[in-house]
Formats: sequence, C-alpha cells, structure tokens
Amino acid sequence: MACDPSSLSVVVQDKSRAGVETVSGVPRGATSRATAIVFEDPLSLQMKDDILRVAPSDATVLVIGETGTGKELVARYIHAHSKRKNGPFLAVNCGGFSETLIEAELFGHEKGAFTGALKTEMGWFEAANGGTLLLDEIGDLPPPMQVKLLRVLQEREIVRVGSRRPRPIDVRLIAATNVNLDAAVQAKTFRNDLFYRLNVATIHLPPLRARKGDVKPLAEYFLKLYGEKLGRRDVELTPDALRKLMNYSWPGNIRELENVLHNALLLTNGSLVQHVPIVESAAAQFEPSIDFEEQLRQLFEGAISRGETNLFELVTRSLVSTALQREGGNQVHAAEKLGLTRNALRTHLAHMGMIAPRKKFRAPTGKTGSFRDRDVNVTRLGYQKFGTLAALKALGSLDARLASLGFHAEWREFNSGPDILDAIGRGEIDFGVTGEAATVFAVAMGVSFFYVGFEPPAPSDVAIVVADRNIRTVDDLRGKKVAFSRWSNADYFLMTALKRRGLSRADIEPIYIPPSLDLLDDLKGGAIHAWGIWEPLLSVARDNDAARILLDGSEHVVNRQFYVARRLFAVGHPQIIEAIFTEIRALGASRADRQPNDLRAIARCLNLDHSAAERHLNRLEFRPQPLDDEIIEEQQAIADAYLSSGQLPARAAIADAVWRGS
Repeated sequence: MACDPSSLSVVVQDKSRAGVETVSGVPRGATSRATAIVFEDPLSLQMKDDILRVAPSDATVLVIGETGTGKELVARYIHAHSKRKNGPFLAVNCGGFSETLIEAELFGHEKGAFTGALKTEMGWFEAANGGTLLLDEIGDLPPPMQVKLLRVLQEREIVRVGSRRPRPIDVRLIAATNVNLDAAVQAKTFRNDLFYRLNVATIHLPPLRARKGDVKPLAEYFLKLYGEKLGRRDVELTPDALRKLMNYSWPGNIRELENVLHNALLLTNGSLVQHVPIVESAAAQFEPSIDFEEQLRQLFEGAISRGETNLFELVTRSLVSTALQREGGNQVHAAEKLGLTRNALRTHLAHMGMIAPRKKFRAPTGKTGSFRDRDVNVTRLGYQKFGTLAALKALGSLDARLASLGFHAEWREFNSGPDILDAIGRGEIDFGVTGEAATVFAVAMGVSFFYVGFEPPAPSDVAIVVADRNIRTVDDLRGKKVAFSRWSNADYFLMTALKRRGLSRADIEPIYIPPSLDLLDDLKGGAIHAWGIWEPLLSVARDNDAARILLDGSEHVVNRQFYVARRLFAVGHPQIIEAIFTEIRALGASRADRQPNDLRAIARCLNLDHSAAERHLNRLEFRPQPLDDEIIEEQQAIADAYLSSGQLPARAAIADAVWRGS
C-alpha cells in the first residue's frame, strides 16, 4: 500500500475551451476514469452552481450518479475549488478490496498486525491528511467497516490495525455511489446513521441522456484529446455522425462516449469522422421522466382498483427477474441497472427464494437403499471449524435426516461468528451457530436474523493463554499484543477481565485475527504476548508445554453458544430447525457409546488428534434449548456492556430478535 503523501500531485483546474473544464494532476500510480466536465446543458449548469456552493466548505459530500457519469471528476472539481486545493486528493474504490484488507487499506496497520504485515503502513485517510479523500462505490462497504467509518467521521481520528493509539486526521470526505442508498438503508445493507452522516451535501449527477446539450462539446473535446495524441489535430465530426451521437441514449454515459470517439478516430483515415461505432437501435431512449412515472402511477392505480393482491411482491419479483434475465444472470450488472447494491439485490433474491434454487438430488428411498431423482429444497448451513455443526457435518447424520425430509444440506465454513451472521444478513445461508458477542453486534447493526436456541454455559471453555513467564496477571497485559477474534466470546471475556482490573482495550494492543493453531507458534515466538481462545483450541494449548492459562472465564462470563437463523427461513421452515436440533441432541446422547469411526471422522474434519477431538466432543453439551426471559436478559446485559464501552453502534433490543416459534 504505497501512500506517500509527498508523492501526490495537486489537483488543478485547466480551462482548455469554453464550457469544458478538465482536471489534471492525477496521483502517481492512479488513473482518472474521466477527463472532462461539461457545463453547457441547463442541468449541468445547475449542477455546477450546486458544486460551487458546497466546495468552499468542509462539509462531507455525497455524489450520486450512474456509472460513467464522472463522479470522481466531480469530486476532483470540488477539491480544486475548496480551501484544501493545495493538499492531496486521493480516490479509493470501496469495492476494490476484500473485507479482510479494507480496514488496513483505509486506516493503515502496524508491523506484525496480521500475516504479511511486514512493516508499518499508513492508510488512505492518513495519506489524504490536509486534503480530500474520495470513497467511491461507498455502497459496497461491508457492514463492519460502515461502523468504523461512522466512528471516524464522528471522532475525526483513526486507529491503525494492530495499534491502540488513535491518530487525529484532517480530511474532507467525499463519498460516491451509483446505487440508491435509500433503498440500501431500507434493505438493511447500509447503515442509516452512516447515510445521514454522508448525506450532508448531495450532488446529483444527471446521466448523459438527460443532458444532451453536453454531448456535442464533450464529443469535440474527446476528438481533440485523442487527435492530438495521434498527431491528427484537425479532425471533425460529420453532421450525420453528430446526429447519431445526439440520438443515442448513452447507457454508459461519458465513459462510453469517450470510448466511442476514441474508436471512431482509430477507424478514420481522413479529417472527417463519418462513422461512430454505436448501434442505432440502442437509442431506444429510455429516459426516466414525469411521463414514465405517470404511466406507472396509472398502471398501479388500475391494479389496485381491480383488487390485485401481493402487488408489491409481484412488482419487486418482476423487476428483479427482468433485470437478471436482461443481464444474463450477472448480479452485479443487474443490481447496477436497478439502482441497488449487490447486497441489497441478494437480499431480495433470498426473500424470493432465488439464491438457493430447487435442484435435483439423488436421495435414498425405501428399505433397499435404491435411489430416485426428486426435487428437494436446499438448507444452507454455516459452521465454524470448531463448533457443534462441524461435528454433524463430519458424521453426515444431519445430511441424511434432511434428505429424508426432502431437503439437501449445503455446508459452508466460516472463520468467525460475525462472518456467519453477515452471511445470514446477506441471505447467503439459512442457519448457523455463533457466540454471545457476535449476536449482539448483529442485532445492533440491523441484521435480519432470529435467535432460535442456545447451549448451556461453558465459562471455563474460554481463556487467555500466555507463554511469557513474566505475565502473571491481567495487569501484566498492559501494553502487550493480545490476539483474539473480534466480536467473539473471547472478545467479551477479555473486555470483562480488563474492566475488572480497571483497564480497557486502550491499555492493550489488540490483534484481531481468526482462531488458528498457528497462533501457538506466534505465542511461543513472541510475535504476540497473549491469545484469547476457546475450545477445542484451548485443550490443544493446555497440552502444549510452552503455553499456560493466565485466566479462564470462570466467574467472569457465561460463554454461551447461540443457534441463529435467517428470519424468513425460521418462519417458513420450523420443522427443519427442529430436525437440526434433533440431530444435535442425538449427538450428545451418544456420548457414552460413541463409535471410534465417528471420532476419527470428527478428528479428521477438525484437523485434531484423536484425544483432543474426544475431549472437545465430551465438553460440548449438544443440548439446544429455546431462549427464555433469563437468557434474553443475560444477552441484553452483554449488549449494554458493549454499548457503555462505546463499541456498539446502537442499543441492541435482544428480545425483538428472539424467535417465538411458528
């Protein structure tokens, strides 16, 4: 992540011709996806007035426009007309990084914060200090990062990954999106409080089809730009070619116009460009207008007066299926056409049952064990490697039970509980199991899930493990690198243990990392000083001569596991949830006569030796129970503790997320 602020060029304005304003000075290693703004059409002139009103302030700006309309260029124009014009301008695409890397990219990281972090690196916020940072495609920001960004906007400071020291920042933020964030907020894929923070000043970028007065000057600008590059400075459009450009609807906006003019110039030998490579029929100009809205209103009024039922569902299904069919099943392109984020589209697809389609599955029938083809539904199960569902997957017993009910089990492994809940919120899985901490964050963040059951407490199954003999008490963790999975039960235990000693997370150096046996080597080698851990890794650590238990959860936490399900799945398939619970209870009941083959299968699945796997299974209760008022209050207390520590974005109403049965 090369972000040396000294290497960043300053944005300047260059009026190369009347009506066209260009921006140069692109940062080293970056490319601007647009090269000119045109202010000749009345809509463009109105937009220019809006830009010049907000540019001098330090207000956060939200730029909304279709792909290819020049959102980044507008952001550069705002920067160039602001008091920060002599500072850096940086543009970051939020959809260009994986969820595991985006925090380090935006906020930076310390050496050793994670595997591959070989040196300390500043992030984009620090690199843009004193200037402007554009977060493009803000709608693609993962929910956990939305929380972090909200805090940065509120506190005006960042904390590097692997550090505990806040760093003040002086950055003006501009966010850009090509999707309807209002719809994303309604679909609970984008936080409403973050949306309000971003939506201080809004610039709506009209599509090129809505500002035809800009087509001619833009076309002339691009001809001149590429003509000079090709050594052909006197190239012009013929009247027929210009007419064709004016009659085209430009679904790709300015970016498409630029590409068309570049290609046209390459295909032309003389000074007159007679052919522009666009398909005339594509100019079946679909312009969202008052007329179109009136047609829709009349259509809906007629449907309502006729007593059509489920109208909203019919319209939504028709829109989604039409967009998907038109885009050949490409969800990204379909979401773009609908003005949604991909996550919001997938939420609709999940509600419509389109993400996990019915499929042919060969299931055993009769006593002979013969097979026949039949249609079955799919139950998508999310599991962590060391959870109760992992044991069921290894044995295959749940697969067989679901098959007998006409359902096929699809398994997907996750590194952490928050990942499972995030997948449930996205509609990617139906059922999973996770800890007490992850669930309260999911409730606070509006994830659409139900608590459907819980396991008895296991306080001694979570602990802080150390190797350094000089670390004797929790007080000795001050300033030390402590590794744990964020929003896990170990996270909550660590927070509680620190609080009892008058400490907080600011007194340690947290290393957020998923559980792995490799961390034992890091512990022994001194790369980390302590590790928040739970079973069965805890049993492995107990057997390791170099590691020892500093403190376990006894008298600190209850350490429960919760079964969670997608809301619509719980409501529509209570019999499947009960079938899952039946198999879990059966696994617990067979503890006394567990077969060696079963233990070997589970040990192999968990990548543990036979004895560690057996100890792990014997410690698990396998007794799922429905939540009662006492458990709800217990969870609410955990949520309130996180809220009071400033880590929870909003109060979590646990009772509202508890499934009460069919």
